[in-house]
Amino acid sequence: MRDVLVSALRGAPQIELDVVTTVARGQAKELGAQARAEGYELVVTFGGDGTVHEVVNGMLADGPGPDVPALAPLPGGSANVLARALGLLNDPIEATGQVLEALTAGRRRTINVGRADGQWFTVNAGFGLDAEIIHTMETMRSGGRAATPLRYFTTSTSQFFRSDRKHPRLTVEPDDGAPINGVFLVIVQNTSPWTYLGPLAVSPSPKASFDKGLDAWCVQSMSFPRAISLVTRMMRQAKPKPSEGRVALVHDSAGFTVRATEPIPWQVDGEARPAATQVRFESVPRALEVVI
Repeated sequence: MRDVLVSALRGAPQIELDVVTTVARGQAKELGAQARAEGYELVVTFGGDGTVHEVVNGMLADGPGPDVPALAPLPGGSANVLARALGLLNDPIEATGQVLEALTAGRRRTINVGRADGQWFTVNAGFGLDAEIIHTMETMRSGGRAATPLRYFTTSTSQFFRSDRKHPRLTVEPDDGAPINGVFLVIVQNTSPWTYLGPLAVSPSPKASFDKGLDAWCVQSMSFPRAISLVTRMMRQAKPKPSEGRVALVHDSAGFTVRATEPIPWQVDGEARPAATQVRFESVPRALEVVI
């Protein structure tokens, strides 16, 4: 598939293409930084959201600026949240055609990007249960098991029942509002949807947008009936009703801090981060140009 896409890109008269295949974790970040340092105009990724996450963190290592290359994320992973949220089709060949058409038309878009304790993220972050699921999935993937939608579903279910659903450990402190106490789970969105379960879009905060600040979905009850109700509404991308679970929403925020009573896992763009007791989240306006 890579060779097919490379051939299509090389056939475009406006593109002079260099191709590198990553072979180790962290290499995509180095390539993103190299692309900026050497004055490349465009970085095309072919991989999942983890590859995109590394490349973006490399390109933005020194912060946003006019010398940051544009990005075109071709879908090559299991979810491809950024590519699909930008409007690219989930088929890599069709998505390549869209990118080539956009390049010919000069069509680009500048989006806001999130930052969490120095880590850039394009689509989502999380503190609590969703991060615990990511950590478990990464352990499975390191053992050779694929990250399929079914495996995500079964892992999420088992992790839910193993988690502490009686003692909330999180507090969310928005820059422009009162603290939200007694929180079990925080889902941070830089866009909508939050993720995809196969062909289905899942979005706790459907109003989140690349053109706005960050949204945070703060769950204050983890009882089984309420969890089922909240998941159902997430799949329908509908705002939860007060009777369906205690949820506090932070919308279009420039920044907020999440504090924990003990070190717990967190994640950015599906990449597990070491357990922490405090993480600062910020929205950085117009930080990244994308070709769509």
